Amino acid sequence: MKRNITRRECLAGAAMAAGCLLLPNVPTIARAAAPSTRPALPPARAGKVTIGRCKTYGPELVTTLATMFDQLGGLGGLVKGKTVAVKVNFIGVRSQRLGDAKMEDTFWSHPSMIGAVVHLLGEAGAKQVRVLEGPWSSAETLEEVMLSQNWRPEDILNAAPNVEFENTNYLGRGKKYSRFWVPGGGWVFPGYDLNHSYEDCDVFVSLAKLKEHALTGVTLSMKNIYGTTPITIYGGQAGIDEPAVRPQGGRGEVFHFARRAPSKSAPQQIDPNYSKDAGVRLPHIIAELNAARPAHLAIIEGINTATGAETNYGSRPQAAVSPGVIIAGTNTVATDGVAMAVMGFDPMAVRGKAPFTSADNMLQLGEEIGVGLRDPKKNEVIGVPIADALFDFAAVRTKILQQQRGGRAGGA
Repeated sequence: MKRNITRRECLAGAAMAAGCLLLPNVPTIARAAAPSTRPALPPARAGKVTIGRCKTYGPELVTTLATMFDQLGGLGGLVKGKTVAVKVNFIGVRSQRLGDAKMEDTFWSHPSMIGAVVHLLGEAGAKQVRVLEGPWSSAETLEEVMLSQNWRPEDILNAAPNVEFENTNYLGRGKKYSRFWVPGGGWVFPGYDLNHSYEDCDVFVSLAKLKEHALTGVTLSMKNIYGTTPITIYGGQAGIDEPAVRPQGGRGEVFHFARRAPSKSAPQQIDPNYSKDAGVRLPHIIAELNAARPAHLAIIEGINTATGAETNYGSRPQAAVSPGVIIAGTNTVATDGVAMAVMGFDPMAVRGKAPFTSADNMLQLGEEIGVGLRDPKKNEVIGVPIADALFDFAAVRTKILQQQRGGRAGGA
């Protein structure tokens, strides 16, 4: 795993010329040997975030995204001649649909959204676009996962020249896993071993869905990067000494509850006695991953989505909704902060206050570790004003509960 950092890798995290989308708040990625000391982290820098209104997945989607990317400075300076990795979101068990709503209209990245982003990356001159995800407990190809939902994967593959898919739950096409050290040493783990695709790229994009989360409060572009971790190393049935060959189970045993360690080939927990409270562990791990593998571009799609949780648990007040909004920005913390404000939440909230009723604020931790600033007032926010894009998730949830109570009272 130990090797020198290449010039390309250094450039991937460096500042670029004025007018380029990439801003100087994306840190250099540490992949060489573990640092012998814990250097002080530089303060997080402000980001640039844009909000767009988009009601459908039709032709207006590409036009809206193109305008938003131009507002951020344009894609060309960031992706021209580069390999771009796009981490999408296919969370949970595919059968856990919310009523009759499709997965892409509630919990998953929408194929039209993926295709539109891939198309615009290709149009901006990307040399290659790699669409990445680790679907729940599966070694299936992403094509197979998409076909299971009656999608047309060829529409995404043909949206730009040289498009590939890879399931990053396991080794995949790589010969070894890539190691990413956490700047400053981390709180829970000092580093993480990921699929090679997260290293073999010049530009990394987190393409997320606008959703709430049962534990962490929200799941946006930061939480999406949590899904980069391979199940073969961090899953409940991961190998003990070396990674398993095939992914099985979820990440809860290692990350949420510390019931077992990751494969010994990967960096181990810093303090064996660190908290086993999932509301502490998960936000810290998410922040570490965002610092270790920072995104150059964060995109959060909320044209159609769901309230209440990240997937259908059956016991929570949930509904399929249509906020009709997209948020994009130059780092995950700033972008998530604006997205939270659009959802009617306070990104400055501490644990115990909505939406962080049971967990630490991952955005606060991301700010502490240098990823970005969570306060929209400290970032440049352009496009549609937050007040005009507001879609109050908590109010929708309250209305559902009132309807449920009314229905029970009427049937009594």
